[in-house]
Amino acid sequence: MKIPELLAPAGSPEALDAAIAEGADAVYLGLKSFNARMRTTNFAYSQFEAALRALHRMGRKVYVTVNTVFEQREADRMYQLLKYLSALGPDGLIVQDFGVIAMAARDFPALRLHASTQMNVASSGGVNLLSKHGLSRVVLSRELSLDEIRGIRGKTGSELEIFVHGALCVSESGLCLFSSFLGGKSANRGMCTQACRRLYRQGGEQGYYFSPADLELAALVPGLAEAGVNSLKIEGRMKSAEYVGTVVSAYRRILDGLENGPEQGVREAEAILKNDFAREKTQYYFFGGADGFPAPDPGWLRAGQDGGTGIALGALLRVRGAGEGRQGLIRTGPVLPRTGDSLRIHRADDSVRRTFKLKAAETERGVGQGAVPSPDLQAGLWLSIPEGFEIGDSVYLIQTRIMGKRYPQLIKDAGAFKRLPGREKAPAIELERPGRKDAPFPEGIYAAVSRIEDLYALQSDRPLRVMLPLNNETAGCLLAAGKPPLPFNSGELILVLDPWFPQSAESFFAGAIPRLRALGYHQFVVNNLGHFALFRNNAAPGSKAAHSGDAAAPPPGKMPPRPAALIAGPYLYTFNRWAASFVSSLGARAFITPLENNRQNLKRTVSPGCRSLAMVTLFARPALFRIRASLERQYGFGLFEDSRGGQFRLLAGGSGSQVVPETPFSIVDKRPFLEEAGFRCFIIDLSGPPVKKKDYKKLMDALRDAAPLPNISRFNWKDGFFAAE
Repeated sequence: MKIPELLAPAGSPEALDAAIAEGADAVYLGLKSFNARMRTTNFAYSQFEAALRALHRMGRKVYVTVNTVFEQREADRMYQLLKYLSALGPDGLIVQDFGVIAMAARDFPALRLHASTQMNVASSGGVNLLSKHGLSRVVLSRELSLDEIRGIRGKTGSELEIFVHGALCVSESGLCLFSSFLGGKSANRGMCTQACRRLYRQGGEQGYYFSPADLELAALVPGLAEAGVNSLKIEGRMKSAEYVGTVVSAYRRILDGLENGPEQGVREAEAILKNDFAREKTQYYFFGGADGFPAPDPGWLRAGQDGGTGIALGALLRVRGAGEGRQGLIRTGPVLPRTGDSLRIHRADDSVRRTFKLKAAETERGVGQGAVPSPDLQAGLWLSIPEGFEIGDSVYLIQTRIMGKRYPQLIKDAGAFKRLPGREKAPAIELERPGRKDAPFPEGIYAAVSRIEDLYALQSDRPLRVMLPLNNETAGCLLAAGKPPLPFNSGELILVLDPWFPQSAESFFAGAIPRLRALGYHQFVVNNLGHFALFRNNAAPGSKAAHSGDAAAPPPGKMPPRPAALIAGPYLYTFNRWAASFVSSLGARAFITPLENNRQNLKRTVSPGCRSLAMVTLFARPALFRIRASLERQYGFGLFEDSRGGQFRLLAGGSGSQVVPETPFSIVDKRPFLEEAGFRCFIIDLSGPPVKKKDYKKLMDALRDAAPLPNISRFNWKDGFFAAE
């Protein structure tokens, strides 16, 4: 059994020192741009070069995070960064954007690329496709079970990396749009504002309904090593050096004891990890479930637990003073904060959080001038607190002063390194222009729905095509013998594959798709790299070139079904020409622009001669969270709201859940301007709640009249992504 690599986060030089001193084999870090943790310290170029030299001399590895999407206007900056990194030779780049893969393959083939967990790879099909395009390692999605990881390992020779410890996202990896919808701070751009950690209300109750516990797989490390996982990754580039050192030391003990029996190392590690000042722990999806659909640990969501980390010290009972002299009184408990400790305070409505150093703490000896304290306040502690917080606000201890263990400093001579990215222009790249006779999909209005029943609501105003999810329920209906005719025939239906595509789903789709193609269903939206493997040769089922043994020959006297026409869905994130070119090379004949996109970037990405390739969504209730688990039993509500009055709906059923906004995204009134610019294919996405005929009619009337709808969101269409500058 090969001992896996222990990979630690380095969000700052101090965290780097802690990780290496406690035994990490490798670290991952970000520079000042294009990484998924833009809100942490990150590394200046000179610090990075000094760290790279120091760690290579020690035989340790450095991976650089370039794991965000980039817009077309940023192509030059991305090119410059890749050229800079190619000259320095880090041990790997962790990437999300397909455009980075294409750019590196063309001009910087020496760069070793790893697929980020943000790329949402959860199947051997996705891993092997990336391997063919030069990626040596894949960081698998976090929502997989141990059996699914073993299944992937058995079908690929690529290196596999998984997260074993740290914070989790409630949404499936790389698919969260909530933060972006609230104000352009996109998780795909490293600006996530952690909507899952917020306080929400429904009815007369409130809770942190979508805040997951933290991952801890210490006890599973031996099994992961036996399963052939190459690298065990710790999350935490926004965590302190003390946290990083604590967690690395725990997992190092397990790995060092693997060959001689891991039990003692696991016990020691679990004892150490009790003091990491993080949330309650979960093993997430690694066990449980049935019928190929793993269920998460029952304790993975705790609505009563605050979304932040740390030890709860209680709510403020009284406050006094102002400015630097502001103080708050808490009831004493088993843990007492001391001067120099790090605390965090939350407003009662969870609208504001502040982290601060405790400057003063004094025992309660009476409350003000001659006042008599009430009996329940006899044991209290006055703490120095920031301005703006009042009675009822909560206080947490997140780090003690004595945790400040000193580690040897690795970066000592950063000033000696002067290299910076240059000013080169990225090479011009164009999509292949379709000829007049081979435009991939006809011009017009495409409608998307969630269920078979919704098709009937569209008959009164028929769209050109209808997009329908391909899942167990819809496949069963479409394949059923003797079923009543549907209001749309096979040539009018486009089947949409869900962006979450785990290893356990491969066999179902590999069997269903050839049968559907034999019945004339030939148009598909692919939303995950693993989907392309389902159309590997894209030949008619039954032909010698058909990729799957499940592809039955057509009935006697019938022509073989036509090759599949693939559309790259919005979750393949074609934010730039390089990414669009990459998915085109995989077989996509058109692409749906990402839901987070904006007008300016759409025009920059798709040149006028290629705009028939792009499908633009004009209306949608986008899935802000996509959750692998069904929350139908856990939460008995649908509609809920945040502290600002924003309303959202939980849609749960089957094996998954979604959260959608009550306020839809709409640019139906912008259709004339888009048509003038050369765009011709538009999507009205009615996915989500059941479609009502009257609502559909109003929407289509507004589309024809180019009239703005009331009570809608423009999402990022006008303002684009949030930028701190």
